Amino acid sequence: MAIGERIRFFRNLRGMTQKYLGQVIGFPEKTADIRMAQYESGSRTPKAELTENLASALGVSPLALSVPDIDSYLGLMHTLFTLEDRYGLTVETGENGVSLHVDPRKGKDAAELSEMLTAWAEQSEKYHNGDINRDEYDKWRYNYPKFDETSGFVKVPSQNFSDAMVESFKDRLKDM
Repeated sequence: MAIGERIRFFRNLRGMTQKYLGQVIGFPEKTADIRMAQYESGSRTPKAELTENLASALGVSPLALSVPDIDSYLGLMHTLFTLEDRYGLTVETGENGVSLHVDPRKGKDAAELSEMLTAWAEQSEKYHNGDINRDEYDKWRYNYPKFDETSGFVKVPSQNFSDAMVESFKDRLKDM
């Protein structure tokens, strides 16, 4: 899906009009809907800063907007071939159909992808078991890795926060 289609998908998911979204990101009221229509149709491509502003307004990661072009079966297949080359993705046929697998022993990239897919599988299972609702599941997916607590991509506290914590507990640390 091209970036314009992703913008439209998330805009509709959030119940926003083109005009409203355009105004939220700073376009003048008079041209906000026209500008958004141009981005959604693909006649214009947003630059990095605008993509970040759109992602923020839509409540998603900028990466959720700029996904590979998988709007055709052939495009999807070549994306999967690239994943095989880069990350060790393999395809297997079994009783339940075709499955994709990542062997984490095939190198650092494969191990990272395996970890990410495992986190996704855990969230999917929580959703299907009723532990989280669809909105929570979508929030996790569309903002990945922001809310992922299983991978190494979680934001760590700032150095200032860390220093403040050490300072507030330094009396207790002396006794250890």
